[in-house]
Amino acid sequence: MATTSDELLHRATAPAPDEATTVDAPGAGRAAGPGLPVPGKHPEFPELADVEDPREVAPGDARELTRVLLARLSTLEEGTAEYSYVRATLIELNLSLVRYAIRRVGNRQEPEEDLLQVGSLGLIKAIDRFDLDHGAEFVTFALPTILGEIRRHFRDATWAVHVPRRLQELRITLAKARDVLFQRLGRSPTVAELAEHLDLSEGEVVQGLAAANGHTAGSLDAPGNEGEEDLGPLAQRLGGEDTRFDTIESLIVLKPLVAALPERDRMILSMRFGEELTQSQIGARLGLSQMHVSRLLNRTLTSLRAGLTAT
Repeated sequence: MATTSDELLHRATAPAPDEATTVDAPGAGRAAGPGLPVPGKHPEFPELADVEDPREVAPGDARELTRVLLARLSTLEEGTAEYSYVRATLIELNLSLVRYAIRRVGNRQEPEEDLLQVGSLGLIKAIDRFDLDHGAEFVTFALPTILGEIRRHFRDATWAVHVPRRLQELRITLAKARDVLFQRLGRSPTVAELAEHLDLSEGEVVQGLAAANGHTAGSLDAPGNEGEEDLGPLAQRLGGEDTRFDTIESLIVLKPLVAALPERDRMILSMRFGEELTQSQIGARLGLSQMHVSRLLNRTLTSLRAGLTAT
């Protein structure tokens, strides 16, 4: 079952059991997980006096409040209830950055709740690593961190088949190159044109195109597309290996070899493998001993095998 964002924040910010405290503040009616301080009116944080839900703070106010809380966080001891309280407030205050980053990466098939969890991990890393002394805005630092975490998730966790990172990156490069060449040529580019455009060998381009097939997997139970004769599941429409083709090929090759044998040898082959007679029965028909028939049959079969392997 997917973890909710509130549970994720609780796991990331909850202090140790002996330090966990819950703030009963007037107007702080929003539910919080066990051990997670409720952002609201806190006597030790007057800057949060008017904040009932950090997720509903306007963007301009959130930026200024983030700067103040980051400065306060740098003065607190890690692991204390106050530290966890400020850190949890910063996370919820900046969840809008995570949602913005999710929109930036485009429309994906991944559930938004999963991406929110991944992006929240990036936000937590940004809060823990941010240094006010560098003079940069928190948004400028946090957004690339969140985007990097989401893209890493796409790279490592969303491929149906494991593909080397080099080929994953090549797939993206080829997709961009195809768009550029399609606009320029008015048609889909060939492998040679892609290779020339990217200064790659045709073999590398083929590898990248093949790697793209590993991103998603089709279901064997998927029905056929409209317009196809057979609309049944794909598993029922896939062909299997027919070993009889090998037999046919061998018979075609053997035909002239058998025709070139002496008549008696052909008769022995016909009686042994056509009529399925024993060597003694063949010998009785031809007036030969069983031992003689065995030698003639072995010689003939050895000659035919040599002819098959020679072709």
